[in-house]
Amino acid sequence: MSTALLTKKALAHSLKQLMEHTPLNKISVRHLVSHCGVNRQTFYYHFQDIFDLLGWIYKTEAVESLAGYRSYSTWTDGFYRIFCYIENNRAFCYNTLDSLGRTHLDAYLYEVTHDLVMGVIHELAEGLEVSSEDKSFIANFYTLAFTGLIIQWMRDGMKDQPKYMIEQLSVLIEGNFLKALQKYDQKPSLR
Repeated sequence: MSTALLTKKALAHSLKQLMEHTPLNKISVRHLVSHCGVNRQTFYYHFQDIFDLLGWIYKTEAVESLAGYRSYSTWTDGFYRIFCYIENNRAFCYNTLDSLGRTHLDAYLYEVTHDLVMGVIHELAEGLEVSSEDKSFIANFYTLAFTGLIIQWMRDGMKDQPKYMIEQLSVLIEGNFLKALQKYDQKPSLR
């Protein structure tokens, strides 16, 4: 592993540790580098600001680990991993949810969810004549619904277990991706 990656991971680890007890908006670069044992110049060599580091954490810790779950038979496993990531990083995610860094949490959730949904849409659309705009519309609809559900789950204190949430989603969604695609099959473009 390169020195640069080790440094980024150390900064990420320090930020997550600090966020266990300190609101994100109260954490300064000075505070972070002191906790991590590096200097400010090292921090700024890798990141523009704390929010850049926050985005990097979400992207590297969770987004890349979901690449293998973009099919109809595995999408529930991918969503389960999203719920578990949030649950396992509860303080970090809660702190992000209630901060100016919220856009990074939203972007993370949208990116991973959209990627999973789009994989399912492409798989199920094989043999159908559905425009890429319609596929994107369907994927965006389900992505926004799923991310809204996750945010509400967090706001409600994550009381329901991830397995229960996935079971609920599966019952609700089972067959609906394909049904939506079939409704758009060979539909003339409205544009």
